[in-house]
Amino acid sequence: MLKLGGKVISITPIQGLAKSERQAPRTVRSNVLLPVVTGSRFVTDAVRRKSAYLLRDGSAPTGYAHYLVLKRDSGSVSPAEFDSALTVLPDEFHYLDDGDIVRLNTEGGNIRVLYRRSSPHNTILVTEQCQHYCLMCSQPPKNVDDSWLDDEAKELIRLMPRSTEVLGFTGGEPTLFGDRFLETLRLTKTLLPHTKIHILSNGRSFADRVFARRYAAIAHPDVTIGIPLYSDDASIHDHIVQAKGAFDETVRGVLNLKEFQQKVEIRVVLHALSVPRLEQLAMYIVRNLLFVDHVALMGLEITGFTRANLDELWVDPFDYKDSLSHAVRMLEDYGLHVSVYNHQLCLVNDDIKSAYRRSISDWKNEYVETCRPCARRHECGGFFSSAVQHKYSAYIRPF
Repeated sequence: MLKLGGKVISITPIQGLAKSERQAPRTVRSNVLLPVVTGSRFVTDAVRRKSAYLLRDGSAPTGYAHYLVLKRDSGSVSPAEFDSALTVLPDEFHYLDDGDIVRLNTEGGNIRVLYRRSSPHNTILVTEQCQHYCLMCSQPPKNVDDSWLDDEAKELIRLMPRSTEVLGFTGGEPTLFGDRFLETLRLTKTLLPHTKIHILSNGRSFADRVFARRYAAIAHPDVTIGIPLYSDDASIHDHIVQAKGAFDETVRGVLNLKEFQQKVEIRVVLHALSVPRLEQLAMYIVRNLLFVDHVALMGLEITGFTRANLDELWVDPFDYKDSLSHAVRMLEDYGLHVSVYNHQLCLVNDDIKSAYRRSISDWKNEYVETCRPCARRHECGGFFSSAVQHKYSAYIRPF
């Protein structure tokens, strides 16, 4: 598990840090996005003026907007050597590397890592607003004006390298921003033309054919929108998402997107309310939505609203492994691409091996002590860190 944000140890301000009277100290905004540079590549003066240099060997090239150093490396560093502010970071940020992007708030004394160049799990939070209140939501919605997140998303995209392979957009509900979100997607297509995009959405905005058409008109070469469907029974789906009429609008959204030849993924979070009709939902998909591009059957993440509703939601994955096998087999028999996410390898039957994926983002992925001697640990997706803290199956066994 990686620490992606928190308080810094100290920030030595730029006042008085100029090396000489002839060289004026550079200024940096109190809340700014900074690409990280480590000295492993040549960068122009223009890049230096907008970047943070991560000190590792004590050398301090001039001209950067900011300087960063880990606490373990800070003993030999003198703030007087630099022509810009110096921030000392906790050693938990040791993973920072060239090309990563951070948000540094010098007034608040905190840092957030927004992009890691080497990670396949980079996701941009577009908004925390949503018209659903899903019982197992891992990012509980907030009724606030957070349009600044969309501004940050655009700024972040402008800083990302064109070599970025995969990028996700999530919320809340990203499409609540309407055309503003479409502008963000259009910007991504322009600046990151080879990046695979994955959008998490409840799909309801696309029930509006005009909006679905505008989305399709962007003509991004590789974008998939992941839309949850939790039951073939509309009343169960609507209860899970806590929104009346959500099932009908979601299905209409899927139909409109596919009419406009857009890639759609159906996502099913498995818990005590969705598992009893999992096989019926699989049948509904093959009979009515056979044209979708992917079906993801996902284990429960025990964070956000899930923790508050755990008594209602918890079911041991061991207890539904046969239903999971039947659903996967049915979907695959009809030619659908299926993935099983967020499950431990010892809790699924061997017959779903073709669909099993290691999917938990690296920054929140852990294993329990029982897994230590497991001969197949390298094949297993492990646990959400929240599951390790709060609840996981009683049937974990090493191979």
